[in-house]
Amino acid sequence: MGYLYKDLSNKIFDCIFEVHRTLGPGLLESTYEICLKKELEDAGLIVEQQKLLPIVYKGVLLDSGYRIDLLVEEKVILELKAVEVMNPIYQAQLMTYMKLANCSLGMLVNFNVPLVKDGITRLVL
Repeated sequence: MGYLYKDLSNKIFDCIFEVHRTLGPGLLESTYEICLKKELEDAGLIVEQQKLLPIVYKGVLLDSGYRIDLLVEEKVILELKAVEVMNPIYQAQLMTYMKLANCSLGMLVNFNVPLVKDGITRLVL
C-alpha cells in the first residue's frame, strides 16, 4: 500500500528541495515560508499561508491565535522551522494542528540543515 497523498507529497518534496537548493540554510523561517509558497503555487498547487486555526471549545468557536504556516490543497499542513535543534514539541504541535484542522498529513520541515531531506519529518494521523 502506498502512502497518503503520494503524488501531492512528491510535488511538495520537490518544492522543498528546490527552495533549499536555491537558498541554502541560515535564513529566517519567514523567508523559506514565502519562497516555498511561491514554489508550490508555481507547481500548480493551491496554498494558504498563515491560515487561522480556531478552536472549538465546549461548542464555542474561539480564535486561538494559532496559524498554520502553509496549508497545501486543503490536505497537507506544512510547519516550517529554521532552527539548529529540532525540539520534540514541534512534532506534538504539528499533530495538534492536524487534529484541529482535520488534516491527515503534515510535514515538519527544518530548513536550517545541510541536507534538507534530513530536516523533513512526515506525520500521518
